Amino acid sequence: MRRRRPLIVAMALTTGVTLAGCSGAGGGGGGSSDGGDGGGTVRVLQVNNPQMVDLEKLTPEFFTEETGIKVEFTTLPENDVRDQISQEFSSQAGQYDVASLSNFEIPIYAERGWVANMDDYIDEDSEFNQDDILGPMQESLSYDGSVYGQPFYGESSFTMYRQDIFDNEGLEMPDEPTWDEVADLAEQLDGAEQGMSGICLRGLPGWGQVLAPMTTVVNTFGGTYFTEDWEAKVDAPEFSEAVTFYTDLVRDYGQSGAAQSGFTECLNNVTQGNSAMWVDATSAAGSLEAGDSPVAGKMGYAASPVKETDSSGWLYTWAWGIEEASSNKDAAWEFISWASSAEYEELVGQEVGWAQVPAGKRSSLYENQDYLDVAGAFAEPQRAAIEAADPNDPGVQPRPAPGIQFVGIPEFPDMGTQISEDISSVIAGQMSVDKALTNGQRRAENVAESYRE
Repeated sequence: MRRRRPLIVAMALTTGVTLAGCSGAGGGGGGSSDGGDGGGTVRVLQVNNPQMVDLEKLTPEFFTEETGIKVEFTTLPENDVRDQISQEFSSQAGQYDVASLSNFEIPIYAERGWVANMDDYIDEDSEFNQDDILGPMQESLSYDGSVYGQPFYGESSFTMYRQDIFDNEGLEMPDEPTWDEVADLAEQLDGAEQGMSGICLRGLPGWGQVLAPMTTVVNTFGGTYFTEDWEAKVDAPEFSEAVTFYTDLVRDYGQSGAAQSGFTECLNNVTQGNSAMWVDATSAAGSLEAGDSPVAGKMGYAASPVKETDSSGWLYTWAWGIEEASSNKDAAWEFISWASSAEYEELVGQEVGWAQVPAGKRSSLYENQDYLDVAGAFAEPQRAAIEAADPNDPGVQPRPAPGIQFVGIPEFPDMGTQISEDISSVIAGQMSVDKALTNGQRRAENVAESYRE
């Protein structure tokens, strides 16, 4: 795996002035952050998802040995890393060069000048092949016509289920199920095997945890946080119906400890055979079909459930952004261009397993027969879900800001996290839906008022 080390020198010589102009403080120098090893050290702050854990293991041998660039990883759980990234980028402390950001943060951070523009790097790096990035992913990581992030992996959401359990019970999962059908199946499958729940759904507080899947339910049930003219609608009947449905479903037929279950907990639960169904991120399929997974080859995949809309899958990517305050942007790009490349996908396929490739970002992967031989059960449903996602029109009414499982405004993390805490309390049996949504309506009204003004 030969890397493009000469690219750094070439860019510094031919585009240094341009880069300094677009990158601000510290841009375009290509220098070492520690001054000690020529290649420099890239400091990466990232979420602790399985794909990132694989990256951390592969980097020393397959990136550092080729480039001379050391990479120091700080890997944290999702809620913790979100808080630290927000503090780091808003303060422009410069403690990190690269962070795992999502399509929620990238446009907001770009508008505020917190992340570096990648256009010059893309133009100079012909081997990266930006045109291979799936359109919805590239668009969601752009601002004002420029690219500010590169996807590490992308995802939508879909329905994962134990095909062998369905066969044993004489049940069938529709290719495009409704939520009512899923709830009926969850009831029938609850207890199909000892200790098995009918379904696993997130209940852990966090705007990127329980609120992500629950918001897709709100959308397809006809609800919304805000109308087009910024009227808060969290306590509207459609919103209440959706939350009641979701919380009743997970309480009646969901996993034990649901109020403390996030993505990782549900992944473990399904992998260990403790749940018959799971509606969540398409990226989970790679772990379920991994060579050492007890449920590999036993899973089926269908579209995310709907009610009033034609589709309901979200659009999300864990992507890489370069902090504007970084003094090591060239080396940061070199790391990103490797980690988000087709070359890296090939490496993961060979070293870890094709099912665990960080998928959902490049068209070429879905034409790679090595990948399709292993991921054939979920590759097409995954790609179809990503391409069907429409952040600008996710429900039944016009919205004031883009987003499917979130509202693309800076105030949403705080508002959403507070609402999610109350939703989690409902799942735990500590609060009523009416009380949770009354609280949520008040918070949403405070946000809406500032936009109306």
